[in-house]
Amino acid sequence: MEGEAGQRTVLVTGATGFVGRQVCECLHAAGFQVKAAVRKRSDMPAPPSIKELIEVGDIGPTTSWNPALRGIEAVVHLAAMAHLPLDGRPEALEACRRVNTLGTERLVRSVADADVRRFIYISSIKVNGDRTAVDAPFSEIDLPHPLDAYGQSKWEAEQIIQDVAGRSTLETVILRPPLMYGPGVRANFLALLRWIDRGMPLPFGLIKNRRSMLYVGNLADVIMRCLDAPAAKGQTYLLSDGEDISTPELIERIALLFGHPPRLWPVPVWLLRGLGRLSGRSAAIDRLSGSLVVDSGKIRKDLDWRPPVSCDEGLRATVQWYLAERGKRL
Repeated sequence: MEGEAGQRTVLVTGATGFVGRQVCECLHAAGFQVKAAVRKRSDMPAPPSIKELIEVGDIGPTTSWNPALRGIEAVVHLAAMAHLPLDGRPEALEACRRVNTLGTERLVRSVADADVRRFIYISSIKVNGDRTAVDAPFSEIDLPHPLDAYGQSKWEAEQIIQDVAGRSTLETVILRPPLMYGPGVRANFLALLRWIDRGMPLPFGLIKNRRSMLYVGNLADVIMRCLDAPAAKGQTYLLSDGEDISTPELIERIALLFGHPPRLWPVPVWLLRGLGRLSGRSAAIDRLSGSLVVDSGKIRKDLDWRPPVSCDEGLRATVQWYLAERGKRL
C-alpha cells in the first residue's frame, strides 16, 4: 500500500531500539514511509526517518494493532524481550512468552487479517542453540534446540508465524541473526568496549573459538532485500557477516581501533569456566570461550546477498560511535 506521494509504507516495531533505529534510517533512505509502533509516546520528537509514532502499549496477547496497520504494506517485527535477570527460572519463560510468543501471535494474526502483504520477523540464532563446534556451523536444516527462555519463546513464535502464513495470503520471512554490533550497541558488547577502552587486562588469551557476528547495518540491508524478493517468501534464513573470529582476535581488533595494544592474559579456559561457576557468570564465560558459527550460505544464494559492510568496517564504525558518545551518556 502507498502513503503520501506514492510512498510505500512499512510498520516497524522496536523502532527506537539499537537495531530499529538503523532499520528505520535505511527504509527512509530507500524512499519508504516509516511508521513506528512504540509502547508509549515520549516528549521527544520522532527522528526524521520516522513519519509517525503510533502508541500500542505493552506488547502481549491483547495488544490492539488495528490502528497501526492501516495503510501498511509490510511489517518488520523487531520488538522483543531479551535480557532477563530471572533467566533460567520459570518466571523468565513466562515473561518471554508473553511478549515474544503471544505478543507476536497477536501481531501476526492482526497483520494477516489486515491484508498486509509481507511480515518480516527478526528471530534469533538462539532458536538453533547456544554453541557449535568450530567446524560445524548452524544451518537452516538443523533441528531447533533452544536452551533458554528467549530462544524457546522465539522458536514458538516462529511456528505460529508459519502456521498463520499457511492459512492466509500473508508472505512471511524469518531471520535468525547471531550477536549483533554497531553504533548504539548495548549489553555485553558495550561492556566489552568499556573494558578494552580502559585498558583492563582480559583473561581470554588462550581461548581458541570461532564466533559469527552481524553488523547492524548488514541486518538492515537484509531486511530491505527481504521486503520484495520473491524468493524470500516463506523462508527462514540464518545471517552473519561471513567472517568468523575468535574472542582474542575480536579484542585485538577493537584495541587497535582504540589505538593501544590489547591486554590479553593467558588464563586456561578450564579455570575461566570454574571462576564463572563460582561467580554466577557461567553463561557469560561460555559465550566468550565457546564457539557459535553460522552458515549464511542459503540467503547468499537465494537472494544473491553479500554483506555491504565488512567486519573490520563495522567494528570501526562501532568504536567511532563509542568514542563520540563516551563523555555523554555511556
